Amino acid sequence: MTLPQLTTGPRGPRGFLAMVQQAGWGSDKTQIRIMMKAVRFHGQKDIRLEEIEIPTCGKGQVKVKPAYVGICGTDLHEYMGGANIIPTTPHPITKEKAPLTIGHEFSGVIEEVGDDITDIKIGQRVAVQPIIYDGTCGACREGLINCCENNGFLGLSGWGGGLSEHVVVPRAAVYEIPESVSMEAGALVEPIAVAWHSINVSPLKKGDAVLVLGAGPIGLAVIQCLKARGVGKIIASEVAPRRREFAKQFGAHYTLDPTKDDVIARVREICGGVGADVAFDAAGVQVGLDQALKAIRAQGTLVNIAVWEKRAQLQMNDLVFRERKYMGVTTYVQGDFREVLDAIASGNLKPEPMITGKIQMDEIEEKGFKALIEEKDKHVKILVEVSP
Repeated sequence: MTLPQLTTGPRGPRGFLAMVQQAGWGSDKTQIRIMMKAVRFHGQKDIRLEEIEIPTCGKGQVKVKPAYVGICGTDLHEYMGGANIIPTTPHPITKEKAPLTIGHEFSGVIEEVGDDITDIKIGQRVAVQPIIYDGTCGACREGLINCCENNGFLGLSGWGGGLSEHVVVPRAAVYEIPESVSMEAGALVEPIAVAWHSINVSPLKKGDAVLVLGAGPIGLAVIQCLKARGVGKIIASEVAPRRREFAKQFGAHYTLDPTKDDVIARVREICGGVGADVAFDAAGVQVGLDQALKAIRAQGTLVNIAVWEKRAQLQMNDLVFRERKYMGVTTYVQGDFREVLDAIASGNLKPEPMITGKIQMDEIEEKGFKALIEEKDKHVKILVEVSP
């Protein structure tokens, strides 16, 4: 006999499959497929809510039921111009390529653990750290999993993603969410960890003045993290009026409009004539880079967080004759998620005001992607409610 494709009910996939086997269904070797909903990337401006098979949980793995999923700027770049990061040939680690399930900023609940997992239990709330790394390259051997030569991300490179009813991830990818932290805040840990890590690896020290370029989600996360660390002079440069308001709300002491203000002159004025000690570029535009290089002090440092769409140009003499430094940072390393969760639990970070909308999976294109693209000045972070 041929059985229909089935979605999960309240007993869950494992309970239902046991019921099927006990009843003797499928004994004629017919294939029973238990399905779930997932948002899948197929190509440029082509994302689809589809039914796919529920993944199985093996050794060293946990199965997570996603709760809230953030839509990231990377997701938007893939939607508008991809595939760029999403592989079109098999990824070296996951061996997968588009179409893929997306969503890499998410929280959820453990619903199954591998037979060898004893340190985390079903029902625990977790934030998922999505980096995929080989563990064998030179960077990984030094603990720099974010710099893995073959790296990828859950929700971008295979192994499922948060925009699905179930996802199986390595045990090392999940971090328990403290009781005082909401599941919504748990979905914000990933972008905040990017900002947290950028500050960790920067030369920032007590008493420094800081310039932040761009007040999108990452720039605002940087501002929050700087405030949490007690930085007393935070300057934000942002074109959009609403985002400048967000920058003030999250802790910027000064906000500049680069279309009207002389950013270089104003930063020097605010910083006693010498310029900012450290600048963080979360915008990734040439004019901002040029301004920031001149707005930092002699021997100051410009930290690039942004992923650039176009090749950037550096005026090397702006570095050389003032002994300035330019450095790149990427994502996060093991430990950053835990530090961010602890900072939220302690009240030093309060990220929930970043959430400017909540939608359902079947609304993701119109009320999620298109809203963030067409009305980006109104939004910071839109969360998808998968199973809140």
